[in-house]
Amino acid sequence: MRKYNLLIVAALLTLSSIAQKKITLEDIFLNNTFRMNTVSGFVPSADGENYYNYEGDDTLFVVKYSYKTGVKVQTVFNPYDLGLGQDAASYGYEFSGDETKILISLATEHIYRHSTRSKYYVWDLKEKKAYPVAADKVMYASFSPDGNKIAYVKDNNLYYTDYKSGQTRQITTDGKEDAIINGGVDWVYEEEFTMSKGFDWNANGTKIAFYRFDESAVKKFSMDMYGSLYPSQDVFKYPKAGEANSVVDVKIYDLATNNTIDLAEGSQNDQYIPRIKWTTDANVLSFQRLNRHQNKFELLAADATTGSIRTLYSEENKYYIDINDNLTFLADGKQFIITSEKDGYNHLYLYGMDGKEVRQLTKGTWEVDGFLGYDTKKKLLYFTSTEISPTERYLYSIGIDGKNKKQITKNKGYHMITFNPTYTYYMDMESALGVPYTQAIWNNKGELVRELANNKDLAAKMTEYGFAPAEFATLTTSENVELNYWMIKPANFDPNKKYPLLMFVYGGPGSQQTVNRWGGSNYLWYQYLAQQGYVIACVDNRGTGARGEEFKKMTYQQLGKYETIDQIEAAKFFGKQNFIDAGRIGIWGWSFGGYMSSLCISKGADVFKAAVAVAPVTNWRYYDNIYTERFMRTPAENGAGYDDNSPINHVKKIKGNYLIIHGTADDNVHFQNTVEMVNAMINAGVKFDSEFYPNKNHGIGGRMTRYHLFSRITAFVLEKL
Repeated sequence: MRKYNLLIVAALLTLSSIAQKKITLEDIFLNNTFRMNTVSGFVPSADGENYYNYEGDDTLFVVKYSYKTGVKVQTVFNPYDLGLGQDAASYGYEFSGDETKILISLATEHIYRHSTRSKYYVWDLKEKKAYPVAADKVMYASFSPDGNKIAYVKDNNLYYTDYKSGQTRQITTDGKEDAIINGGVDWVYEEEFTMSKGFDWNANGTKIAFYRFDESAVKKFSMDMYGSLYPSQDVFKYPKAGEANSVVDVKIYDLATNNTIDLAEGSQNDQYIPRIKWTTDANVLSFQRLNRHQNKFELLAADATTGSIRTLYSEENKYYIDINDNLTFLADGKQFIITSEKDGYNHLYLYGMDGKEVRQLTKGTWEVDGFLGYDTKKKLLYFTSTEISPTERYLYSIGIDGKNKKQITKNKGYHMITFNPTYTYYMDMESALGVPYTQAIWNNKGELVRELANNKDLAAKMTEYGFAPAEFATLTTSENVELNYWMIKPANFDPNKKYPLLMFVYGGPGSQQTVNRWGGSNYLWYQYLAQQGYVIACVDNRGTGARGEEFKKMTYQQLGKYETIDQIEAAKFFGKQNFIDAGRIGIWGWSFGGYMSSLCISKGADVFKAAVAVAPVTNWRYYDNIYTERFMRTPAENGAGYDDNSPINHVKKIKGNYLIIHGTADDNVHFQNTVEMVNAMINAGVKFDSEFYPNKNHGIGGRMTRYHLFSRITAFVLEKL
């Protein structure tokens, strides 16, 4: 077994001799005792010489700084100029291409995970004047390339406006709630393809490509919303596994002619179009297409005048193909860069616009985690990868010829990178599991220019409160599978003492929890539990990401089977350690993790004493079709796979203490999952604990709500484990 310690600060070595403060739940969830210092709203400028970010507390200002000197260049937006003042504690901003105008979004309403509706204004920096985009709140407002027009969606129709003259043109007219969506996407595309805006301007602003969804055949789902004498219903279209999808078209609108064309591929029910993106040619639109099984991928190019299409790239896979945003068309218009797992790991490839592969750019038994762009002057690509460790991310460059790969970031941990457009500077937001974020500007050689924000005060406070170090290690299962894990032990750890163990699990396809980065409020809660005498551990089972295609996709058509086997084996491994009380092992998780903890307390009834499941899937038939069918195919094709690993079918095996929690307005994993699980346990005579949160979605958010939630889970753990 390999092991290394991640020390928060050197002073932790002598914590046992220091009087430490006790962490409270109020410290974590109410009082911001461990508040993080960060720079927000960071946006690189188009010239590559400057950047923007928010400044202020109660009122936010948009301020411009020089990369090179760090000198404040100017305050580019003062919310008092719009008469907002104290009402401007939260707003979004986006610059026009020439950065002479700012699109301000206010009073934003969140609809689902990514979709929003806002009041928009354009602030002209030269005129010092504001222009309203529309009289009411609209969705997805965005500048044309020249900054003179704004396109947006209202009432499921697509519009554009010349905001200075006030002239507005309605591009579509057939938008209708629960039927036709123009310029946006339906619920399941938003959730599973991580998108919401459904239109894109071409490079010269003469055309707009947009989606049209016909969701008439998709079945409705209803959630009761409480707070009035008669509860209201939130009703929306939600396609569950095996059920009908929206019919999706891509159209192109020509501003000059006021005409709209359909792409020649036509509408199909059993396909997905998860991305549209203009190439560098203003008359060529690219779009990506998947079959319903999501194992055949095509990158297609459409002529914006005729609608005719041709294939740029295609790929088939015996499992499934993931969608990402790495596709990049080079400025010369002759080539593009794409990522693929076709050699067993996610790597970068260079292709010609004729569809022929030029070369594989990266190669090895590691993965490209994110493609950050191509510097045309230096002919260098920048990307982050798992080459050093699947638990960490580092920045690299490599030539367009696939040679001279160089590691740029060196500090141990996890690096999240934002480059400027000229690739001369980048902002690195780096952290480790016990080390809070540092944000800094670096040049492209990996030389530090200056820090923007550090958390030395927070690190000192963590020492003051006796935070325990996290240990990263691996274990090997009986099937000879090596699994990564981290563990937190009580600060005054006694190896001769037996401690209860609480495991945290997510475990979903391609995910990772055993990563060396800051863990947020969950990490703070684990430190609280460590002070209460608990050991905390997290294991990434088979099916998780960053370890190659076979490791990730081996759970295909059997979600939950091998993941549960691995978590049970991990618990047994921990139980054999001298310092773990094998009779007091518990597990908790949220969403897919709640699904996993529910399987573990049932299938692993002789191993786990307690489990907490927050917003769990309990039967894959209840979940949406894009996600579920990607990994399981349809219930008609794989009924046994659905039934064998749905917790609802294993409730009779539960022996330990089980707490199930859900928000009643969860549009993602429906409250139905918990209701049916509870009903099955009642019918089986199984005792359980439960908690529900009225009108709360999948995140169960809100200051007092989170405090109540974790107070409830904590009380359960302290009493039952």
